[in-house]
Amino acid sequence: MNTQIIIDASYFAAAFLFIYGLKRMSSPVTARSGIVVAGVGMLVATLASFLYVFGINDAAQPHLNTNVILAAVALVIGTGWAWWSGKKVAMTAMPQMVALYNGMGGGAAAAIAAVELLRASAVHETVSLIVTVIGALIGAISLAGSLIAWAKLDGKINGTWRIKGQQAFNGMVFFATLAIGLYIVFAAHGHASIAIVAAFFIGALCFGVLMTMPIGGADMPVVISLYNAFTGLAVGFEGYVLQNPALMIAGMVVGSAGTLLTLLMAKAMNRSVSNVIFSNFGTTGNEQQGEIKGSMKAAEAGDAAVNMRYASKVIIAPGYGLAVAQAQHKLFEFVKLLTDAGVEVKFAIHPVAGRMPGHMNVLLAEAGVPYDMIYDLEDINTEFKEADVAMVIGANDTVNPAARHNKSSPIYGMPILNVDQAKQVYVIKRGQGKGYSGVENELFFADNCNLVYGDALKVMVTMIQAIKSLEGGH
Repeated sequence: MNTQIIIDASYFAAAFLFIYGLKRMSSPVTARSGIVVAGVGMLVATLASFLYVFGINDAAQPHLNTNVILAAVALVIGTGWAWWSGKKVAMTAMPQMVALYNGMGGGAAAAIAAVELLRASAVHETVSLIVTVIGALIGAISLAGSLIAWAKLDGKINGTWRIKGQQAFNGMVFFATLAIGLYIVFAAHGHASIAIVAAFFIGALCFGVLMTMPIGGADMPVVISLYNAFTGLAVGFEGYVLQNPALMIAGMVVGSAGTLLTLLMAKAMNRSVSNVIFSNFGTTGNEQQGEIKGSMKAAEAGDAAVNMRYASKVIIAPGYGLAVAQAQHKLFEFVKLLTDAGVEVKFAIHPVAGRMPGHMNVLLAEAGVPYDMIYDLEDINTEFKEADVAMVIGANDTVNPAARHNKSSPIYGMPILNVDQAKQVYVIKRGQGKGYSGVENELFFADNCNLVYGDALKVMVTMIQAIKSLEGGH
């Protein structure tokens, strides 16, 4: 059979597996198998690329053999490192890993573009050049931006970096880089010097850093999703340059999915993507929201646990504080004690809870929480009125009632979990700090709300002990 036919068939099969795998990822029940299916698709596409060796003439064979060996070595090293790091990484550090791997995808696309721009034997048609340069620009920005996002999430970079006139400076860097790209396409016709090509990539990498540094850590879910879309687009563009259908389809699928997810995440925060990237949201901490009536009332962890033990229905709203404390396993142990006592327990997930899309879902799944206990905001919000107790763990702005009625609040209009509508609310938090928006949470001052101060893990241990001692007393 002709080698090219086998390659084309392999790419078709890989594309089908990519799309089918993504479809299965749409449900938590089938997500694990969806990842496996998409992974098989990537394996098929990778192995098919090695078949090109059989279609090369003998004169080019020695040079090709060297490239094949280098590619095989890189594949082994990359697979080994990814397997080791994937097994080692803690579930709470999953956002960092996603950001890092996402950056590697953008970097790979940029590397393909660099090779094409520097390869003297390449056929530099105008359309292919334009696509190559666009892919290079997007891929390099995604690489640099994703690395900064990883560093912020991992604590390597703390806080944000903002300077006066930063947006104007960022614009200058971007348009200067774009001008170099236009020169490569229309003036040099793809035969620019190494210095010019290097200047183009340096400009793109610098812009990725400058664009991401001012963004606060709480906006990282949208940022990671945005760079995921960038990486997909870059891969798709470079797939067109290489005339590789698998790369084009995979890139378009990732790019479109990442774009839709970015828009959904921004909508869940009632903000535009441009507001996330270009605003100084939540930096002053002095937003005017009017006087809040009431006072913060503390409660003991044991008392809260006993109250939930004798409740009929409890809804739990987890946030990033749960991940930081790594308390998901103890939380589920506590939940099992409640359910064994006949209490109905559900988990309510806000779209931007955590540090990446689906972070809380992954965290709870890792602790063994059944999928049928986990509900999205739109599916659970009407049930808070029926709940005897709502327990908030490490969440802040996503449960602030000010978003519903206070037009002066920066989070006004953002969909929130209606935990304040439960008969009793317990909020587990370390102190009286504000959310990333810089505003006080009205929920904490409500008559039906009590604060349980302390690290989430230690609080859950105390709650478990309280329930067990209660049961032992009977």
